[in-house]
Amino acid sequence: MKRQLTMQGSKKVRQGYPLIQQEDLVKAEMSTDWVELTGPQGEFLAMGYLGKQNKGIGWVLSHTKQAINEAFFIHLFQVAKEKRHHYYQDATTTAFRLFNGEGDGMGGLIIDLYQDHGVFSWYNETLYGKKKEIVTAFQTVFPEVVGAYEKIRFESTLPESQLLYGEEASEPLLVKENGITFATYLNEGLMTGIFLDQKEVRGALVEGMASGKTVLNMFSYTGAFSVAAAMGGATKTTSVDLAKRSVPKTKEQFLVNGIDPETQNIHVMDTFEYFKYAKRKNLTFDVVVLDPPSFARNKKKTFSVAKNYGELIEDSVDLLNETGTIIASTNAANVSPKQFKQMIESAFEAKNVTFKNSQNYTLPSDFATNPAFPEGDYLKVYCYNIKK
Repeated sequence: MKRQLTMQGSKKVRQGYPLIQQEDLVKAEMSTDWVELTGPQGEFLAMGYLGKQNKGIGWVLSHTKQAINEAFFIHLFQVAKEKRHHYYQDATTTAFRLFNGEGDGMGGLIIDLYQDHGVFSWYNETLYGKKKEIVTAFQTVFPEVVGAYEKIRFESTLPESQLLYGEEASEPLLVKENGITFATYLNEGLMTGIFLDQKEVRGALVEGMASGKTVLNMFSYTGAFSVAAAMGGATKTTSVDLAKRSVPKTKEQFLVNGIDPETQNIHVMDTFEYFKYAKRKNLTFDVVVLDPPSFARNKKKTFSVAKNYGELIEDSVDLLNETGTIIASTNAANVSPKQFKQMIESAFEAKNVTFKNSQNYTLPSDFATNPAFPEGDYLKVYCYNIKK
């Protein structure tokens, strides 16, 4: 099966860009088979597939003419496993990414490891239709994974989460990261209870970045940053999230680490409402962690990183003590590192404070990226020391 690319589409593929957009095809005819991508003169460019997902309509798999089969997947998984060799040697971390889509050579599939269980995230129907040979190849390379779940991240009537093969995981499944414990649930919708891409930032907190300090964790989800800070010697943490489930989930994360959740503050509240509440109560903090979703909407407000992150920074400055730290994070792929830094620093300038960028984080090495696909390297975390 062949599909011809436009001049522009051909140029992108030759430069190593792995994502196919609709406008890259001469005729946007979909196919559920592996396809040979050709240039304007019919010359071979790459092997790949077409499958609609939120990013585009297909992915390049190989720049050489070869069969895309079980042997191909076995090779991809072997290379991915070898890349993560040091994680296997680290007894303090038992949850990490095994296969990161286009960063490991196959866009549309992500696989995470939680202790001895895998979690497959399928991003389009075409790849999902090939799952038998993909899963067989995975089991060949990762025989130590005793069971796996799958998440359906494309429009479908399928259950969004279910057991894919093997043994069911315990609930909660306790995993380790940087020596501390997290309670995860592998079959509760699309989320598991922890975002694995933030392991290095949490590691810095465990190692004492907030030791002896008070910490405010906004958009706290299950409180992972708060637990890491508390385990690293923070005197008190305050976790704020709009979702009601965040309270029992956050309490559980403290409990599995031997910390009494009653010694910490957990609030179910809109972030911007909490800023107002904290000002009224004259609450101040040494460290503020900001890790919002790229886009969120509630009854009163629509938030997007691209438009509103500066407001978050300004409101956070108001709650800092005379000297303090802001950990500013985003996973918004549509905001470049330069734009993000500019947003943050413009807000500091508007508040007339002295600031110094002390530490930065991007994706950890298990979140392999393709240098030709900058959108895949989405995580940006900037730590700033502030003096009012």
